[in-house]
Amino acid sequence: MEIQFLGHSCFLITMNDKNLLFDPFIKGNPNNQNIDLHSIPADYILLTHGHGDHTGDILEIIQNTKAEIISNYEIVNYYNTHNAKGYGINLGGQLNLGFANIKMVSAIHSSSLPDGSYGGNPGGFVIWDKDYCFYVSGDTALTLDMKLIPMTCPALDFAILCIGDLFTMGYKDAALAADFIQCKNIIACHFDTFPPIVINKSEVQSYFQSKDLRITIPKSGEKIKI
Repeated sequence: MEIQFLGHSCFLITMNDKNLLFDPFIKGNPNNQNIDLHSIPADYILLTHGHGDHTGDILEIIQNTKAEIISNYEIVNYYNTHNAKGYGINLGGQLNLGFANIKMVSAIHSSSLPDGSYGGNPGGFVIWDKDYCFYVSGDTALTLDMKLIPMTCPALDFAILCIGDLFTMGYKDAALAADFIQCKNIIACHFDTFPPIVINKSEVQSYFQSKDLRITIPKSGEKIKI
């Protein structure tokens, strides 16, 4: 498995020779000056919700790669009208693609599409194969629904959690989320892109260490070891 952070909430995760791209927002991110949109591979693009800072570059990437979308039913239907194909699932639903299982789980947030239309329910994803299992929270508040993940999915090897506060969980709630999902290996997302969500990295690291948790706060373009 290979994991690369492409800024904000965008990750490129390669498993079993398939490239999974999460929430692509590259060109609009001021921290992504060294990332070439046309060099990003994708077999599947997973969208946690419809906001522009998670869907900003999807159509251009699909044009480059012919990737298919995995998201909620409303988002997939919307992009179908833009000549994109995909799998529309919904909260609690599971999709078996052969190389991996993908389950959509709850998120507490909002969701609208680029034209302002309804974006369905926001969500997160739990993805697993025979070797690894991980959770991508999407934009969410802390929710007790997270406690269902270890009850209904394999044990997590790592989790990607939003920590920037204001629009999502802050880092203290994210540490509680790590307890809820029974995962000590956390990768941070949704931080530092815009002034309202700039974090104090040393403060976050110290707090997670005090809770016996490991947190990786990656730089844009960084490849992450788990």
